[in-house]
Amino acid sequence: MVDLWDGLVQAVWLMASLDAELADIAARSLYVTLTALVVACALAFPLAAYLAVRRFRARRTIIAILNALMGLPPVVVGLIVYLLLSRSGPFGVLGLLFTPTAMIIAQVLIMVPLIASIAHQSLRDLWQEYHDLLISMNVTQGQKLRTLLWDARRALLTAALAGFGRGIGEVGAIMIVGGNIDNVTRVLTTAIALETGKGEFALALALGFILIGLTIAVNLLIHWLGQTEREGRW
Repeated sequence: MVDLWDGLVQAVWLMASLDAELADIAARSLYVTLTALVVACALAFPLAAYLAVRRFRARRTIIAILNALMGLPPVVVGLIVYLLLSRSGPFGVLGLLFTPTAMIIAQVLIMVPLIASIAHQSLRDLWQEYHDLLISMNVTQGQKLRTLLWDARRALLTAALAGFGRGIGEVGAIMIVGGNIDNVTRVLTTAIALETGKGEFALALALGFILIGLTIAVNLLIHWLGQTEREGRW
């Protein structure tokens, strides 16, 4: 209990003094996860809208695959990305393994099925309301997709938030493709695992507090954006 209390005190001091190592790890975590989130949303949102609007033979199969991939173990994703980016893999010549780019790729693969599945459910319900109106207006396919994506933007923010939460807390895949290299690929989750194993509970707790704080801050931001939009409508 004493060790825990000492660790808490030291963790608060490290955060209050803006420890350089702590700031570097937190900044890298945000860079990797936010970059992956932007890429994942750019892929997942149009896919979700297309699946909501279009009817084709493989549609149900694709939806089922996306839902199944939501539960794919992240370490498997890390292993696949590792094999693709390793020297003997098809993309080994790019030299991306054990870099932040490899970590971003892994997080994108983890986020896309989750974001696309959540977004598709919201867009599908919205399409049922808009279907007759948009068909009667004789709009193009692109206009249908843009209308759905814009009017469902609050639901899409929720999907993006879920993706952020999945990415920022990921450790298995990130450890495999990033290697947890100091000052290069070390992020919050891998640093927590490393420092805990070394018995450095103060730094591990400080990193944990920052991780929780970032998650709460993003949730509050999304809630604030939703409130602002509702007030703007009124």
